[in-house]
Amino acid sequence: MEKNGTVHTGTVRQSLGLSLAALGVVYGDIGTSPLYAMRECFHGKHPHPATPDNVLGVLSLIVWALILIVSLKYLVFVLRADNRGEGGILALTALLNPWGDENRPPRKVLVFLGLFGAALLYGDGTLTPAISVLSAIEGLKIATPLFHPYIVPITVVILILLFLIQHRGTARVGALFGPVMVLWFTVLALLGIRGIMMAPEVLGALNPLHAVLFFVRDGWSGFQVLGAVFLVVTGGEALYADMGHFGRLPIRLAWFGCVLPALLLNYFGQGALLLKDPSEATEPFYHLAPAWALYPLVLLATMATIIASQAVISGVFSLTRQAIQLRLSPRMRIIQTSSEEIGQIYIPAVNWALMLATIALVAGFGSSSGLAAAYGVAVATTMVITALLVRFVMRERWHWHPLAVAGLTVIFLAVDLAFFGANILKVGAGGWIPLAAGLTVFTVMITWRRGRELVTTHLLAQATSLPSFLEELAAKPPQRVPGTAVFMSGRLFPAPPTLIHHLEHNKVLHEQVVILTILTEDIPRVSASERIELKRLGQGFYRLIVRYGFMQSPNVPVILRECEPLGLVTSPETTTFYLGRETLISTEKVSGMPRWREKLFAFMARNALQATAFYNLPPDRVVELGQQVEI
Repeated sequence: MEKNGTVHTGTVRQSLGLSLAALGVVYGDIGTSPLYAMRECFHGKHPHPATPDNVLGVLSLIVWALILIVSLKYLVFVLRADNRGEGGILALTALLNPWGDENRPPRKVLVFLGLFGAALLYGDGTLTPAISVLSAIEGLKIATPLFHPYIVPITVVILILLFLIQHRGTARVGALFGPVMVLWFTVLALLGIRGIMMAPEVLGALNPLHAVLFFVRDGWSGFQVLGAVFLVVTGGEALYADMGHFGRLPIRLAWFGCVLPALLLNYFGQGALLLKDPSEATEPFYHLAPAWALYPLVLLATMATIIASQAVISGVFSLTRQAIQLRLSPRMRIIQTSSEEIGQIYIPAVNWALMLATIALVAGFGSSSGLAAAYGVAVATTMVITALLVRFVMRERWHWHPLAVAGLTVIFLAVDLAFFGANILKVGAGGWIPLAAGLTVFTVMITWRRGRELVTTHLLAQATSLPSFLEELAAKPPQRVPGTAVFMSGRLFPAPPTLIHHLEHNKVLHEQVVILTILTEDIPRVSASERIELKRLGQGFYRLIVRYGFMQSPNVPVILRECEPLGLVTSPETTTFYLGRETLISTEKVSGMPRWREKLFAFMARNALQATAFYNLPPDRVVELGQQVEI
């Protein structure tokens, strides 16, 4: 097995098993790109005539995009930037930035870039299921035009079913992902070989000179086609985001041993088909197959695109949990769908929002070509941001020589910015949709974080230090009653306002009082041995500090049971949990955010999941104390 990017134990068989699983989860998106990528180059928004020179030039661009972006940038370098084994742009941002330093201008810019890149992935999460499933179903119209009116309805039904089964989790279906994708990549390779045999000269596209000559000949129109070429690498971010589930080695084995050869063979096969008959540019993928294999191929492609969509949806769930734990999003209901895999979760609010957005995209655009015109803008932007963040990792974490850092950064940015520029041309054709979605999520993130900072500042200004409170308590001891009171506190040092208010109004305290603070660290997971810190303060008071990683979900009853060996013994029947509930009032007296953001924050706070459910507290043992807070 692989941990933190380093192989410590395990066997080759285990690595191969993880590689098989990675085929389904990690490579579903990039593995279904042959359905539409080549077609969009010669039959899309900015089509090029399928002349031999153009075919070889575009094919050379595809080959070297896969090599430079996926193989070199992500597989060789970016996968090294793990946050204790976890990947993804939020994990990378947390790795670079201890949140306490975010007010330094350079660091603050990095934080905002990382958050915006993460927000853009939500736009990608709606487009990927739409374009993938729709492009697979469109193969039916190749068999017979009679299916044409039913393409969109069939796609919508499949997507609805996909989102309806999310609450069941992917544990059972996940076992089928790997074998189905092995079959898919095998078919890709076989179809590619069949095409290459029609025109073996297509292999000359391995020479990058064809790509250079393509730009020299076509100039601006050649640059525009990069937006379609980029579709072959749109799953690159998934490699990094899913590193924590499989490890660095299995992901690399799956890519170099299966995915890359199959993709290259298939793209070469489609290129050979176009060299032989340029009119096949309407659907070069499906035209590679013999007539008898068309229906089975559509079925297999549909299964592969459903798997790709499932992987993206699960990734959005994971990203949302990270955002909640990093205090970038309001609390939401998170359901653990597997008792064995912590990464298998279901978030109802996110699921239904994705479903509605995806169906709207399919109905609005009506074809995968229309969606392709909007697809890629968000991913291209995220890839540029990743390259910038990794540059700081190379300098600050790996301490590489400045010349090596500068050289690699220039190479990565030169490629990423070229694709970014080509994709920006798609904004008017629908590319604004993922950008708008990303900007909306980004605004929610920074508004929620800033709003919580303002609330915390207000509460701290009125707080009493814990030592002072205990001194006053010793001087004037209140009446004590049997049982345990747990006061949730978001800060380490002051006495919780709920404790002060409870004592002022009720004039009694429980015999045992626990001040519980749950902290989320900038690492994916905190081990059980390092999670709990318990201090006895005297007079029946305990300070309990519990640390979780941003990939973990807190459970207070479990925490209290784990404290028994440390000397804190509680009984569920005699334990009461006290929570604070702030009523937010937008006012001009406090400067912190524009009024519209204050109102947005207040709206999110009112609709956030209650702490009772988020921390798994027994509802019949919870007391909430309210307080008005002006922001």
